[in-house]
Amino acid sequence: AQTALYNSGNIRIHEEGQLGFHTNLINDAAFDENLGLAGFYGNPTLSVSGAFAPIFNDLEIANEGGVQLNTSLNVLNNTNFIIGDFISSKNNAQTYFNFLQDAFYVGDSDLSKIDGYALLTNQQNFTFPVGDASFIRPLTINSESPNLLVKCAYFFENPNNPSAFPGFNTDLKPRSIETISTLEFWRLEGSIPSTVTLSWNSRSSIGGFANDINEVTVVGWNKIANRWLPLGNTLTTGDLDNGLVSSEVFLPNDYEIITLGSLAVPEEILMLDNYLLTPNNDGINDVLVIEELELSPNNTIQIYDRNGLKVFELNNY
Repeated sequence: AQTALYNSGNIRIHEEGQLGFHTNLINDAAFDENLGLAGFYGNPTLSVSGAFAPIFNDLEIANEGGVQLNTSLNVLNNTNFIIGDFISSKNNAQTYFNFLQDAFYVGDSDLSKIDGYALLTNQQNFTFPVGDASFIRPLTINSESPNLLVKCAYFFENPNNPSAFPGFNTDLKPRSIETISTLEFWRLEGSIPSTVTLSWNSRSSIGGFANDINEVTVVGWNKIANRWLPLGNTLTTGDLDNGLVSSEVFLPNDYEIITLGSLAVPEEILMLDNYLLTPNNDGINDVLVIEELELSPNNTIQIYDRNGLKVFELNNY
């Protein structure tokens, strides 16, 4: 009949012990050094809150309503996803589900995953079982060395106007990127050079911006450049409805968010000589003539001074 289990003293699960939560957990004291199994069960949504983040050994969830994390939750060993999500606010990256060193999981699916931030501690390679309320959308990270901390969340949102960040204009991109997804993105934080593998499903609408999976690539919003940059597609598998794409090595902390995009068709580039203009009507270098432009009638020319200021622009020069 109680609305919550309130811990203000010290609870500990001993070896081979089992503790099932059918009600909320308010954890305002130590709840660590646990062995055995803890589980969240039932149908209505349960919550974990309080001043202290509990540390479980083995954990499972079999609760259709899921578990709302208002404080972080740590797991030392196995997490068994059966049914229901661990949910946390994506507006607050300081509340998360933490896989500690040597922690792993089984059973993740569309029906059971992490809908919020997942944290990885002292591991080098890992697949984050993240997603939203409807689908699991895992991200796999392979780092050059163990990560002290690496954090990940999935957003089924338009990166141009996301709920938790300022917008990331998908028109700000180099010519090597044809299209950037406006349906979804991942937030990944990490300080070790890594590759990532992103997934897509039918909801990603890859066919709307790629004719072939080999055109799909990983792209990221670079914090310094303030624009999208390509992160590579070293390996693609699947089809336009379901598949995976892997990036080249990059530093996650250099990028605000990452998502899926498509590569542009390579353009023919002409190597031109340097041109000097001194338009002072002395008959020397007064006029700019680029003979190759006769082959490119639909062109645009821009001229900048040595300080980077644009002084001239014309279409179809």
